[in-house]
Amino acid sequence: MEQPPKIVILDGHTVNPGDLSWAPFEQLGDLTVYPRTAAADTYERSREAEIIITSKVVLDRAMLDRLPRLRYIGVIATGYNVVDLAAARERDIPVTNVPDYCTESVAQLVMAHLLELARRIGAHNRSVRNGDWSRAKDFCYWIHPQVELTGKTLGLIGYGHIGGEVARLARAFGMRIIAFDIYPKDEDGVDFVSLERVFTDSDVVSLHCPLTDENRGLINTVNLRKMKPTAFLINTSRGPLVNDRDLAAALAEGVIAGAGLDVLSTEPPPEDNPLLDAPNCHITPHVAWASEEARLRLIRLTAENVESFLKGKPINVVN
Repeated sequence: MEQPPKIVILDGHTVNPGDLSWAPFEQLGDLTVYPRTAAADTYERSREAEIIITSKVVLDRAMLDRLPRLRYIGVIATGYNVVDLAAARERDIPVTNVPDYCTESVAQLVMAHLLELARRIGAHNRSVRNGDWSRAKDFCYWIHPQVELTGKTLGLIGYGHIGGEVARLARAFGMRIIAFDIYPKDEDGVDFVSLERVFTDSDVVSLHCPLTDENRGLINTVNLRKMKPTAFLINTSRGPLVNDRDLAAALAEGVIAGAGLDVLSTEPPPEDNPLLDAPNCHITPHVAWASEEARLRLIRLTAENVESFLKGKPINVVN
């Protein structure tokens, strides 16, 4: 009788800290799940595996050369830069990812950041709880300007599935949508413009592009100074798209009005990251993807990738 394949999940905690089930994988083979794996432990935990599932644990050429039993690598995420694709391809090891599992969740967090920047709900809640409303002489007050989104221009840099969903949600608020993408589309309700115009014309700039050598540090002093002083920046895409020091300085100097960030250039960030103390900079800890619904889809779709491989018909192969 053929032995079930040995499946190792190297860093399962962020996807499933214990509130979900690994049952879709348990049905496919002999499963071992590690919450986290340090670089020094990767070989020992991987050496018997035929199938490895990784989120952030790096599998480079040197590591792959030490794993002769390995037949398949599944990245339990959309980004797959943690795997040396060329080295895997040379060994006929397919590498798969999971596209589009969190489109709605990410787009909704974009809108949450935008609404927080526009209406400053958190700051007003803290003020009320500190007794300011109880002591007020009037029936209402505000401690930050209140901004209405209707009629404002949202500029999207990158227009894939998430950018398109953000545009759909923003139109419900009555916003005008402009976008820059290297592959412009013909879509009702979206004006595709130059990158320059996204910076100069937008009341809100939201990033939805993959990280490349060409756009690393795209949000820098030069481009920030093209933006309106009343404009907001939102980044739920990739942290290194933003030069942290340039953005922190722009916020401190009033070059732009605020930023909502779900990603930073280094994660977790060092305590001296200047954005942690920047004014009107709202930061969430890379949670845009992490709704329960999205994580359930991620586990299910990653397992379906493995099942398709075992049936000889791999899908979502990136190498």
